[in-house]
Amino acid sequence: MTWSAKQYTIFEQQRTRPVRDLVAAVPNTDVRTAVDLGCGPGNSTEVLAERFPHAHVTGMDSSGDMLADARKRLPALKFELADIGDWNPAQAFDVILANASLQWLPNHATLYPHLVNQLTPGGTLAVQTPDNLDEPAHRLAREVAAEGPWAAKIGAVKHNERHAASYYYELLSKHCSTVDVWRTTYLHPLADHAAVVEWFKASALRPFLAPLTDSEKTAFLQEYQVRITQAYPALADGSVLLTFPRLFIIATR
Repeated sequence: MTWSAKQYTIFEQQRTRPVRDLVAAVPNTDVRTAVDLGCGPGNSTEVLAERFPHAHVTGMDSSGDMLADARKRLPALKFELADIGDWNPAQAFDVILANASLQWLPNHATLYPHLVNQLTPGGTLAVQTPDNLDEPAHRLAREVAAEGPWAAKIGAVKHNERHAASYYYELLSKHCSTVDVWRTTYLHPLADHAAVVEWFKASALRPFLAPLTDSEKTAFLQEYQVRITQAYPALADGSVLLTFPRLFIIATR
């Protein structure tokens, strides 16, 4: 799969709001080093740098396209091409931010404690992950994949397992002095049902679309939009409120 910074930033304002809420909750005041894991096009890194203007802030992502945009946005900061799953930094950080990135990785039972171990004493791990696998947008993607002529290619595609808030609280409480976990449901106003499809083309639909031919992608998206239109009622002006639950974690070592 490849990431498209252009596609992702179509809805940058809506996508950035959760990370603003997350970073605002970080309790640290004396932050000297901070890193953004899965920085994307740099919108989350920009929020991090604004929150801690005196810190040395860096970003990391596995997509060269995303990093190109991040470097244009924030030329004074350092960005690194790397995978979170292989991340073993030479230094510890006061703040580690992972905004809408860790859901793409498996084995959270080992991943999250590993990230905590990269914090300085009193440092904070700040995580936001979409908690929407049971929402219509995800459910319908799985249905279209399994029922269409492309089922042999993508009928078995699944996103990595996501866990309840209690799972992460218990996991991180063993390694942290304090853990704060909460869930927020956003209602993102989008122009129409086509915009809902465009939103998920940049994220949740990627594993489904990647193996398909161009004609198959077109047909898949057409059928997906038909079902999205049925699942998300339009408002009087034709716009759509996209219900989007997200899980937040602030864990202090």
